[in-house]
Amino acid sequence: MASEFLEKYQDGTKVQWHNAALGTIGTSMIISSFFVNSSGSNKKTLLIGGITSIIVNFLMARTFEASNERHLNRAILEYNKRNLPQIEFNQTGLGNKKSNSYKTVYLEKKWSF
Repeated sequence: MASEFLEKYQDGTKVQWHNAALGTIGTSMIISSFFVNSSGSNKKTLLIGGITSIIVNFLMARTFEASNERHLNRAILEYNKRNLPQIEFNQTGLGNKKSNSYKTVYLEKKWSF
């Protein structure tokens, strides 16, 4: 079960084509707005459209990232239920100083169960 969540997490870390496309479109619209020789609506439309598409792209990327982090948290929880040593992932409870049991964890695609 943990390996399934880990695989979903690792698939989610790959570059998403829709994020790249939307970012490229937004950037192209903003740049092209500077080269349009019209005064008024065409220039504003390109500029506003470009800014809007970049904002939408950012919000979509953050949403997918948050969803993907849930897969990682679920993978760690499932792994910790059945295996020792447990993975200590959430370090917010440690405060400003590191505990003596703090270890860096490197997650690999294959876990042995």
